[in-house]
Amino acid sequence: MKTVPANKLYQTMNEWGKQGRPFVFLVDAFAENGWISTWEEAAPKLLWQTARSGNAGFSSPPPQLRKWEITPVAPATYQKGFDQVMQHIRRGDTFLLNYTQPTQVDCNLDLHQLFQLSQARYKVHLRGEFTCFSPETFVKIDNGIIAAYPMKGTAEVSAGSPNDAEQQLLADGKELAEHHTIVDLIRNDLSQVASQVTVKKFRYTERLRTNRQELIQVSSEITGQLGDGWPAQLGDIFSRLLPAGSVTGAPKPKTTEIIRQAEKYERGWYTGVFGLFDGQTLDSTVLIRFVENNQGKLRFKSGGGITFQSNCEQEYAEMIKKVYVPVA
Repeated sequence: MKTVPANKLYQTMNEWGKQGRPFVFLVDAFAENGWISTWEEAAPKLLWQTARSGNAGFSSPPPQLRKWEITPVAPATYQKGFDQVMQHIRRGDTFLLNYTQPTQVDCNLDLHQLFQLSQARYKVHLRGEFTCFSPETFVKIDNGIIAAYPMKGTAEVSAGSPNDAEQQLLADGKELAEHHTIVDLIRNDLSQVASQVTVKKFRYTERLRTNRQELIQVSSEITGQLGDGWPAQLGDIFSRLLPAGSVTGAPKPKTTEIIRQAEKYERGWYTGVFGLFDGQTLDSTVLIRFVENNQGKLRFKSGGGITFQSNCEQEYAEMIKKVYVPVA
């Protein structure tokens, strides 16, 4: 699959948007390169399934997940990068940074089978490269209204007291501060492309069943009004919104620089964006909950937001908590 520099991608998005031509696209983690295709031409290489659209029909029942053994990076390796991030936070270089690391996975299924099995708001499969089962909407555009849904905050649900986890998550001071920060960042991003930007819903929760446990996740909804002729400006809109704030941090430019130094591995498509335009509306997702082909083996990438209140052991545990397959 041939990628293009981000500026070329945005130019094509503007042209095809103006023509009302349906397309799908990918942008990598730091909005440096991307890929764009018509729906028809995408099918041999890229499969997707959303609430309203998909090109992946399955004639056989989904496979069974019988083996899911994970080997995360060693705690000492994680802490080395974490400590580097905290040094920058104490210096004031960043006040929210999404720090991630890879986890090796031993599984009886391949990437395509994981795509078939998983149940998620957004499913994306790039043949031979990755499968993503993301719960997070990046932005939607419908009838000139742009809406973003940043997700920050994850907790396990206890079988004995399922409501306690939600109450504790919402009451956690670190999680609240982190969510406020990302909502302010995304609200500022939307203000660059839209008017009447409003936080429509603040910190609502959703539950998710996985092969390992049930999780609670916290999101907010932020909306704004685009101007007339927005389809012809789709590339310009995304050029201002990317890279995604919920998986980089704030302030974005310096934070992305620190991420590269601290993580010491390539994110690639992970934490980038997948989107589709049907000629009238646009939908997109952040590429999280992401498993890739790494030299013939499966590698899952995950992480979480780091602030001055973060605890290394807790953040390491949250990174591991997110290494799962969503199931019905």
